[in-house]
Amino acid sequence: MLLLRSTRCGIIVSCMPFTLRESCEWMKRHEILGTPVDALTYGDAVKKVRESIGARKSIWILAINPEKIMKTLKDRKLKELLLCADLFIPDGVGILLAGKILGKPFRQRVTGVDLLMALVAEAAQRKWRIYLLGAEPGVAEAVAQKLEESYPGLEIAGTRDGYFKQEEEKAVVAEIKASKPDLLFVGMGSPKQEEFIQTYRQELAVPVCMGVGGSFDVISGKKKRAPMILQKLGLEWSWRLVKEPTRIARMSVLPKFMLLVLKEKFGLLKFEEE
Repeated sequence: MLLLRSTRCGIIVSCMPFTLRESCEWMKRHEILGTPVDALTYGDAVKKVRESIGARKSIWILAINPEKIMKTLKDRKLKELLLCADLFIPDGVGILLAGKILGKPFRQRVTGVDLLMALVAEAAQRKWRIYLLGAEPGVAEAVAQKLEESYPGLEIAGTRDGYFKQEEEKAVVAEIKASKPDLLFVGMGSPKQEEFIQTYRQELAVPVCMGVGGSFDVISGKKKRAPMILQKLGLEWSWRLVKEPTRIARMSVLPKFMLLVLKEKFGLLKFEEE
């Protein structure tokens, strides 16, 4: 029997620990291979953001998919970093399938790009200010322009590409802080975006921080998203593979992920609290 330990509560350095009891006050929190994932809907996530901004209480939204979980099994530091987040959205059809197999059902798949758009729509109505950080030079600006056209009244606090040197980080942080956004969307890829958010979230004092991966490229039109029928069928990954054959190495983790899920299902893999 393979035995793995999770770092669910109380051992994280420089971030607040969470408990399942705390999360269950408003939703169900599952664990998939030792990583927390919240069984929530888009509406739940928007509600949580609305509450956080209203209370000026900082939260970090993290998208969880099979690839990210598999990386945490080999990288303890990454696991500890990700556990510093506050809201773990089920981004990936593999997560929903794992939930079904393990008897931990998820109410809805919540993708990062779609939640971003839902929050932008809410921001336009409530006059929340958003900041877009990441992608190649010019992309964040293109995203801002498209969002302003689609959502009249949306307030863009600022934009900045993600191609800056480490010695420039403090200046970037100062720029974001001075713009006083309510939501900060960071699209710099994983784990770079997570490292940035965790390192500076307290200094930034932004109510809501969310890593959005390659969402800016999709929204700007630089990359085309899969047709809606494939999205609904949970086959968006196949579209990405066709468009970007080099992703095959990343896709190879999916069978390994499902094998571990089956092992946990049949008691061959256990995760214990520290």
